[in-house]
Amino acid sequence: MLRQDPGPRGVRLESYEPLKGAAGMAPSQWAFDAKDGWVEEHGLIMQQPGFPLPPGRYLVTGDREVTAVLTIHLKIGGGEQRRELDNGAKLYDVTHLPYRSARHALPAAESWNSCSPSNAKQTGFPVTPGAAMPAVEGCKKQDYVVLFVVGVEENNSLDPFCCPLAACTIRAAAA
Repeated sequence: MLRQDPGPRGVRLESYEPLKGAAGMAPSQWAFDAKDGWVEEHGLIMQQPGFPLPPGRYLVTGDREVTAVLTIHLKIGGGEQRRELDNGAKLYDVTHLPYRSARHALPAAESWNSCSPSNAKQTGFPVTPGAAMPAVEGCKKQDYVVLFVVGVEENNSLDPFCCPLAACTIRAAAA
């Protein structure tokens, strides 16, 4: 989860070399992890979101027509963490379509030099709302959609919600 808009805090792809030269410390004082980098829909290197969302209930919206409660269940065993939206809402319904992000990681058995933000093609940005994020040569990519968290359940009761006004990323379903 990001509690601040990543855009104004992002670093342009063409500024990757100075970011690397600053030991990964962005001008807005967040640390870039070259092993697990994130890029947002305008081609800005962004701070890693807090991930995954801890178990709980979150009031989410895509800033369109639908607001729903997203329940993140406890992870059981080695399986995936189950999540569900109430009132028949689908992930698409609560996704903020203009915002996208992608996680770029090094594929197994590759050198770190092969997966680098400097390999990203600036011509792939900005990303059309709802479209897949551009691949970065040498990286394994996973797209994420953005939801706005407008409330977090406190003390296992839906009333009242506290409002952290945050954005969270949820792994997009494979196409």
